[in-house]
Amino acid sequence: MSTATLEREDILLLFDVDGTLTMPRSIVKPEFEEFFYTKVKPRATIGIVGGSDLEKMFEQLNGKKILNEFDLIFPENGLVQIDGGKEVGKQNIIKHLGEKTLQRFINYVLRYLSEVELPIKRGTFIEFRNGMMNVCPIGRQCTREERNMFAAYDAEHQIRSKMIAKLKEEFADIDLTYSIGGQISFDVFPHGWDKTFCLRYIEAHYKYKEIHFFGDKTDPGGNDYEIYRDSRLKGHKVNTPDDTMRILTELLNL
Repeated sequence: MSTATLEREDILLLFDVDGTLTMPRSIVKPEFEEFFYTKVKPRATIGIVGGSDLEKMFEQLNGKKILNEFDLIFPENGLVQIDGGKEVGKQNIIKHLGEKTLQRFINYVLRYLSEVELPIKRGTFIEFRNGMMNVCPIGRQCTREERNMFAAYDAEHQIRSKMIAKLKEEFADIDLTYSIGGQISFDVFPHGWDKTFCLRYIEAHYKYKEIHFFGDKTDPGGNDYEIYRDSRLKGHKVNTPDDTMRILTELLNL
């Protein structure tokens, strides 16, 4: 079936945020926003599914207006579900894992990071979200320049990948998945709580003829990998918002 013949309610376009709608941890560009809302939105149902929480989505996509602009919003890998601007569901990792397991994990992470030598370290090494923990070796309180510096250092020394390997070994008895997203951190969440989690809500409430997903971290270990490969949708790999714009133009015959 040609996408051009589908009605708006027949097709769902799901987007990652970082590297897909914006450059990493940057604000969406005005020209992209205009293209997206004036040309794409009239043609298809639109949704976002990101690893970040809702506040970070607000920061990158120009505020709370996204509650009205997007039909579906899935922060934290879809562990929080927002439909029509209203929160309709939420999972909780603390309740799922229990305090004893959480403390064991946190203690190990902090002990490991205390022994890792990096060019710099800042603050906030573990951030709790509803459906996941975000672990950041450099600390989330770093500047844009420090973030870019760590990204280059990590690409050479594989700081995050080596840490994940150790965590998998240490916590093999716990049902945890590790996913690298963005430049400086990685997410930790129970098995199955990756971005495909949002599809549970979508399938329970909607009957789209086509679902498309756009993301940049689609390689194994990336936080778009599982949903990109899911047979229930068509995945599109992008590297920048320009790629997203180009593919959308072709897909929707804009």
